[in-house]
Amino acid sequence: MANSTAREANRLKDEKSPYLQQHAYNPVDWYPWSDEAFETARKLDKPIFLSIGYSTCHWCHVFEHESFEDPEIAEMMNKTFINIKVDREERPDIDKVYMQVAQMMTGRGGWPLTIIMTPQKEPFFAATYIPKEDRYGQIGMRKLIPSIEKIWMEQRNKVEDITEQILEKISSKRERSSQEIDRSVLKDAFDTLAERYDSKYGGFGIAPKFPSPHNLLFLLRYWKNTQEKYALSMVKKTLTEMRLGGIYDHIGYGFHRYSTDREWLLPHFEKMIYDQAMLIIAYTEIFQITGNDFYAETVNEIIEYIKREMVSEKGLFYTAQDADSEGIEGKFYVWSEKEIKQILEEDEVTLAKDIFNIRENGNFNDEATKEPSGMNILHRKYDLIVHANSLGIDLQELEKRFERIRKKLYSFREKRVHPGTDDKILADLNGLMIAALAFAGRVLNRRDYIEMSTVAANAILKYMLFDDKLHHRMKDEEASIPGFLDDYAFVVWGLLETYQASLEPKFLTFAKTINQLMLEYFWDENEGGLFFTADHAEDLLTRQKEIYDGAIPSGNSVATYNLVRLSRLIGDETLENKAAELIQFFSSDIVVNPSAYTMMLCAIQYQLSESIELVIAGDSKEDLSNMVASFNSHYLPNAVLIARYKEIAEMITELAPFTKYYDSVRGIATAHVCINHNCQLPTTDVKKMLELLKI
Repeated sequence: MANSTAREANRLKDEKSPYLQQHAYNPVDWYPWSDEAFETARKLDKPIFLSIGYSTCHWCHVFEHESFEDPEIAEMMNKTFINIKVDREERPDIDKVYMQVAQMMTGRGGWPLTIIMTPQKEPFFAATYIPKEDRYGQIGMRKLIPSIEKIWMEQRNKVEDITEQILEKISSKRERSSQEIDRSVLKDAFDTLAERYDSKYGGFGIAPKFPSPHNLLFLLRYWKNTQEKYALSMVKKTLTEMRLGGIYDHIGYGFHRYSTDREWLLPHFEKMIYDQAMLIIAYTEIFQITGNDFYAETVNEIIEYIKREMVSEKGLFYTAQDADSEGIEGKFYVWSEKEIKQILEEDEVTLAKDIFNIRENGNFNDEATKEPSGMNILHRKYDLIVHANSLGIDLQELEKRFERIRKKLYSFREKRVHPGTDDKILADLNGLMIAALAFAGRVLNRRDYIEMSTVAANAILKYMLFDDKLHHRMKDEEASIPGFLDDYAFVVWGLLETYQASLEPKFLTFAKTINQLMLEYFWDENEGGLFFTADHAEDLLTRQKEIYDGAIPSGNSVATYNLVRLSRLIGDETLENKAAELIQFFSSDIVVNPSAYTMMLCAIQYQLSESIELVIAGDSKEDLSNMVASFNSHYLPNAVLIARYKEIAEMITELAPFTKYYDSVRGIATAHVCINHNCQLPTTDVKKMLELLKI
């Protein structure tokens, strides 16, 4: 990153994005994505050099240091191009369009993403990271820039031919599918995941390995609906190995982005808020099923990390933490044996080395050189009970000793230079975290987690929803950028979970309202499906519809899940019909490769499975607590809970008219269970309620 005291600022200096701010003192004359940039390019007849990345991206930092901070390369760029920087997290619409271009042109994608295009935004060159000099069999910036300049000045017809081909490909429309969807796609997805499953270390594939929690959520629902034990076994093994591995921060908690190896040992060290959110949900669900405290403890630790480091003054959540500190990836997180010996007592050193697999020469090889690094990534091969048995000591005593060691290492680590935190607030990722906290709160009976979710939900409604529109990003108390599909879908998910946890009808009301706005702004009335951008958003090369469930679930997948759930909460069948339309629209993609759409498969399982509605009625909210707690402790992914008590009875009747006559019996909390629209006799007995719910 450039030294801001040594150079004058460029045009990024007033931008809100932390990523753009990182480049504000580069000698490259960066523009933000703006009319000014494209108008200048047209006037000067220069191509655009578009660079897309994000603040915690390691190779983005490398690209900057090698080329964008180099005065000679910067001078070449400024002479040849109009240079534009985009934060992919701030403008995912731009990123998605040009990532599709890169994949069409090169067969691969990733960040940093480099696009060279005409002033009309038409691309003719795509790459990811580009070295300064020729390296890795790849042309370097020093040769690339004059090469592009020559083509632009002398072979403009070649540029036009390339852009024409790309525009034709990217503009082709997805047509409504007539493919039928049934339970066979669920079996196909399970079979594919089982085939890719690593039975030794958990996870799917060999390396690199990503958490992909939505795969695990699908497998748990598949187990619930089919009793296929291997589906449950895959999830338990994967979540256990990840928690023990180097991908987990054993000292400060939270998960790193992904593992570069099969064993979950050597991660890329950035921490993303979306990974924490989705993994909270996965670990909470596996705890519901197994009752194993190991999984609940993991949830509590992740949330402790979030509370400590990722919460804004308004109770909303930051985006990510960097992999790098002092210019070195992972430096904050790794340890030498010498440091361990300096920090801990002799007996603690022995225990720490045993538990965390610490070695004198280090316990991992450098990713690039493959040579021993001399440093250690703390990781565990066994749960503490195994060590306790091996050492012949009481588990509780070992846990106390372990915690003393952890706290000493944490205190020492706090004195190091910390990785940077990307403190922008994104509505979509906050929606995920709100959903996770609310769900964990009700399952683990943690009122403080539910309070975190309600505070954040209220903050989004207060600061990021105005003029009947959600806004994507908030920074320095300013909300801006029209919301994308993911913002609407993920915030609705968060509000639905917050309603289920708090039983405050306000959150159900807003979920219904924002869901309706989503359908109004994003639904394609001609072909069906939901666009990624709203009908009032900036025009780009194409208006995309995303279904692939990648690092996070797609907006269409989550929207489909929400539509089924909201339909059953408020008794509005038109919403479930809309979900069926979404599934039908994307059915040809789903049938061909169902394991690529596991969050959508969660919605399909939801729709194909029996509907379960539980209405608990009583005089006051407190009266319902025993029944509610019992319901929350069981894994019932297809069930919804509606609470009716005197204070909110009118609001609930307005929201969910089918509940109007569901009252308490003799003033005692009463459960009304309906399965597939067949309602059972009301009961005041918790055990009977669970029987009716088929538990």
